Amino acid sequence: MTPLVRPARPADLDGLVKLENASFVTDKLSRRSFRHWLTTDHRALLVAEADHCIAGYILIIYHPGTRLARIYSLAVAILHRGTGIAKSLLLAGEQAARADGRLYLRLEVSIDNTPAIKLYETLGYQKFGIYRDYYQDHKDALRYQKRIRRYRDTLQHRSVHWLRQTTPFTCGPAALMMAMHGLDRSYSPSREEEINLWREATTVYMTSGHGGCHPVGLALAAKRRHFAVEVWINQTGALFIDGVRSEEKKQLVELVDTCFKREAAQQGIPIHYANITQSELIKAFNAGAIPVILISTFLLDRKKAPHWVVMSGFDDDCLYMHDSDPDDDRQSEIDCQFIPIAREDFDRMSCFGKNRLRTAVIIWPGNGVDAGT
Repeated sequence: MTPLVRPARPADLDGLVKLENASFVTDKLSRRSFRHWLTTDHRALLVAEADHCIAGYILIIYHPGTRLARIYSLAVAILHRGTGIAKSLLLAGEQAARADGRLYLRLEVSIDNTPAIKLYETLGYQKFGIYRDYYQDHKDALRYQKRIRRYRDTLQHRSVHWLRQTTPFTCGPAALMMAMHGLDRSYSPSREEEINLWREATTVYMTSGHGGCHPVGLALAAKRRHFAVEVWINQTGALFIDGVRSEEKKQLVELVDTCFKREAAQQGIPIHYANITQSELIKAFNAGAIPVILISTFLLDRKKAPHWVVMSGFDDDCLYMHDSDPDDDRQSEIDCQFIPIAREDFDRMSCFGKNRLRTAVIIWPGNGVDAGT
């Protein structure tokens, strides 16, 4: 008998908790977690009914601002395993994710869960990585992905090791370290290096708290580490000054901006005062560079904060980014790697502030490649 797959309702809470506790020994969703997912947005929580009971469920999380969905959890009651319920839930979950405009669906599965792996591969999921020591019992997880809309070109990607920023204000250094390590494996990121990069590139002040990183400051830091660099900025005035209220602080931000640009001229770092386009980003990426791009987080968290990310790939529909700052409420580290940003969304995301600042730092291998070629 084909199970009834439907959206979960608050009345399903007890049944979901009972199924979860019967299905998993570790890495279990709590009652509080289920209550959260039953009432929040940015997710699909579906249940399969059989014999008037919950025989299975699937939880898929949608990440705001991206076209990525992730199968967070899938469980089928022991008595109903092998009856096609898992497949029905997966297919219904894919349809829900497609309806929400998602392009990719990702999941993790224990390396020894052979039946689940066989099902995923049968349904077209492709293995794209492994996550060591992923589960509470220290087992590894295989990473799978399926493109659920428009099967066209394969992803053109760069092997960029993901790093988590260790402070709220060092997204720029974390992004720069990812790019430099991606271009030169002998370069060694560290927390000390992260702080040193921030000290070299900081604007000193921002709207509040510690200063962020100036694109030219990041370029100079990469140049000191023997990488070739170029900078794109779509405005000539001092950056990040609009949100600084104190006149004294504004003057200091302007001074830092002037000093960075003067040193860049002395170091022969090209600064293009123009909008960098998606085509130019892709051209640089294909030529061997790794772009570090400033975005606004508004589409991600509605906070309108400036944030540096790393371009890690592209295809016909998306640009892919590494983000050093997981949202602890929704994201794990793997959700922050190869994040698909739809082409039509990228231009809105990659500008910041009322002046619509658009800027990127293009990092090239330090082996004689001329920036911009």
